[in-house]
Amino acid sequence: MPVPYPRHQVTALLLAGGGGSRMGGRDKGLLSLHGRPLAAWAASRLRPQAHALLVSANRNAAVYAALGAPVLADPPGLAGPLAGVLAGLEAAATPWLLCAPADAPCLPPDLGPRLHRAAAGEGVPLAVAHDGSRRQHLFLLARTALAPRLRTWLEAGGRAAWRWLEAVGPAEARFDSPRAFVNVNTPQALQDLRREAEPCSRV
Repeated sequence: MPVPYPRHQVTALLLAGGGGSRMGGRDKGLLSLHGRPLAAWAASRLRPQAHALLVSANRNAAVYAALGAPVLADPPGLAGPLAGVLAGLEAAATPWLLCAPADAPCLPPDLGPRLHRAAAGEGVPLAVAHDGSRRQHLFLLARTALAPRLRTWLEAGGRAAWRWLEAVGPAEARFDSPRAFVNVNTPQALQDLRREAEPCSRV
């Protein structure tokens, strides 16, 4: 029988710490889509999947706090998206941390349950999403007990998310829905979403 999803044991983390280099330095999570910041779209999908919500952000902390969640900065001396993941792993008061980028407004509403099913099925502490074409490295569910291992890896100079995933050996949850994992990384990607009245309806 499938293992029930332990929502009360999961903390969700929105990753909003990127520099937005391909968006002219703008904070991608705060870009507007139909009158709401992208981070608000993502939070509305992620929050129901967890007991609590955190936000990883290195700027505009007060703005992100308006989402009603604590805002975490990267640990001193560390950088990159996995530094944000580490901050979440160390701050969470639950056994699991569910992560997704703040510029992914259409993230799967069942991301957590399906990742947990994959991790439980293989008996591993980490699961990552696959959109049918490739892994989506920052859509992941990790045991918070992995925090010391990730900190050691980052302090030794590690940075690329896919390399750390390979080092841990994640389970994979297949979604076969690339639209669910759209990141707004370019002005064109944002324009494409703005052209649709209901951009996340096909997820």
